[in-house]
Amino acid sequence: MKNSKPLAERLRPTSLDQYIGQKHLIGENAVLRRAIESGHIPSMIFWGPPGVGKTTLAYIISKQVKRQFFVLSAVSSGVKDVREIYDRARMAPEAPILFIDEIHRFSKAQQDSLLGAVEKGLVTLIGATTENPSFEVISPLLSRCQVYILKSLEKDDLKQLIVNAVETLKADYGKEIAVEEDEALMQVSGGDARKLLNAIDLVVSMLNDENQDADKLVVTNEMTTKYIQSNLLKYDRMGEMHYDIISAFIKSIRGSDPNAAVYYLARMIEAGEDPLFIARRMLILSSEDIGNANPNALLLANACFDAVSKIGFPESRIILSQTATYLASSAKSNAAVMAIDSAQALVHKTGNLSVPMHLRNAPTKLMKDIGYSDGYKYAHDYPGNFVEQEFLPAEISGTRLYSPQDNPKEIELRRSLKAKWKDKYGY
Repeated sequence: MKNSKPLAERLRPTSLDQYIGQKHLIGENAVLRRAIESGHIPSMIFWGPPGVGKTTLAYIISKQVKRQFFVLSAVSSGVKDVREIYDRARMAPEAPILFIDEIHRFSKAQQDSLLGAVEKGLVTLIGATTENPSFEVISPLLSRCQVYILKSLEKDDLKQLIVNAVETLKADYGKEIAVEEDEALMQVSGGDARKLLNAIDLVVSMLNDENQDADKLVVTNEMTTKYIQSNLLKYDRMGEMHYDIISAFIKSIRGSDPNAAVYYLARMIEAGEDPLFIARRMLILSSEDIGNANPNALLLANACFDAVSKIGFPESRIILSQTATYLASSAKSNAAVMAIDSAQALVHKTGNLSVPMHLRNAPTKLMKDIGYSDGYKYAHDYPGNFVEQEFLPAEISGTRLYSPQDNPKEIELRRSLKAKWKDKYGY
């Protein structure tokens, strides 16, 4: 008789040795593992995609350090719930662990309510988020927490999960189970352990229903695709397509298809997606994929985020639609991304090169006497508000990091830069 408890829950590990993935954090001698084994753990934020083990790791930490473990979901909990836990924490011999799932959904006031307890050591906070904590967690709280980035599971991790799932399901059904092909399962999972386990559980269940008398159930790519597609609503009942839809939405805008963009926008609206989540993604895209090809894109996306934060559905759907269709119809450029990527790579390679003397700040007489700021030419004193001089350290003089792309706005920028710098940067 099959166990009614979800397979993902039954296979949840209870120790670091059973935990699959995140070797950069909890592998031998890894930073978080050392902290856990020492028993001295800081408050922390786990940032990563769904299904990579954030909740599980928090639970394992509590077991390892032998602390009480309190769990709150930011979706359904408020300040009152937090205060009740504080009351219980004061009775504990050691500071318990307070785990808050989806901490990015806590308001500023709710996050403020965590500060005092974290500062005083009343609780050790572990927050989990799928969103960048730099944007979603208030600075005072973030500064008191160590941020650990959890990654999507690797192929070998997923294969081990399949092995574990098969062993459990064999006992459930009393039958031999063989996964002859796992590519479709891997694709469905997207690196998400929960999605993978839900998928294999569903496929084996459907296979068994259709082959009651068989002694062996064989999982193939064809069977996986067939059963997952025909049971998509059941499979996605917890909203696990969330990241697939936002991915399709962003890629449609990047690909300049306003029709597909507004379609996926409608999918998210109908599913009850947080409008600020959608607006935030478009704000990022406006610089990442459009940038100086159309500087107005960033202005509109920022105005959209501001407007959506003031009003909710259904009205904000119109603002989101206006912004999505505008961004999709706009000229595209990723030159800003490539410029900062190249600049950071250069900094990592060359280290802290000396700033040219004529560019240095000279607030004191001593600094002026030893040459700080000497020879600097004030651009506004020259025709066209430009005069050629060296701004980069001597070792990397002439290095071009920003390359305007082939769209009307950036072609104009390239011409202007070429006129100013002649052949120096190769514009």
